[in-house]
Amino acid sequence: MTNRVRTARRAAARALLLVVAVLGMELVVTGAASADPASSTWAKLRMCESSGRYSINTGNGYYGAYQFDLPTWRSVGGQGRPDQASPREQDYRALYLYRMRGWQPWECGGMLGLANDGDARSKRVPSWEEAAYIGGGGQPTPPAPKPQPAPPPGPPGATPAWPGLVYAYGDCAPALRTFQLRMNAFGYGFSGTGCYYDKTRTAVLDLQRANGINDSGRLGPKTWKAAWEGKAPR
Repeated sequence: MTNRVRTARRAAARALLLVVAVLGMELVVTGAASADPASSTWAKLRMCESSGRYSINTGNGYYGAYQFDLPTWRSVGGQGRPDQASPREQDYRALYLYRMRGWQPWECGGMLGLANDGDARSKRVPSWEEAAYIGGGGQPTPPAPKPQPAPPPGPPGATPAWPGLVYAYGDCAPALRTFQLRMNAFGYGFSGTGCYYDKTRTAVLDLQRANGINDSGRLGPKTWKAAWEGKAPR
């Protein structure tokens, strides 16, 4: 074999190794870039925050599927009100916020036990394409969840088990009737319709303020517990 042939073969081998190395680096980079939460995780968050309703406006200063308040919405580039934005934009702003602050802005993030991953607080602004996987963009607004069974009664005076959903304005469920009837002990005079409207929101806000709970107007586990174990509303 001539020296010229040997030199050509060695050059070809080095070129092949270089190509393999570059491809390997691209695969590693691609895998690292896919650290955002799964679409199923976002679906759970939306269901907890808003029953998956992109157009919801409960009148308590929180809007849309991810229950943005206006300062937070604007901090990630949102204009107008979140509930008036498209599902695609709400998904994008939610991913943007996650990359800035992780799950911290969402009350339901803690309740669901969601853990931050490699992209949380990375400060890396997402592209619209990266946010498309979340699953809500361009999809019809999911229907409200089916009514949940009322919590099982406990011993007299015991706190019923929290039903596992955060309730907001416009929701109807047997568990809301349980809460309303409990609030009658504080003089609210509910008939027990099981639907969350103005009178229920007033009771929720009163209870939250009396017990030092964030007055979001949403009936979550802390507010539920306070109805039986907390301070009476003023």
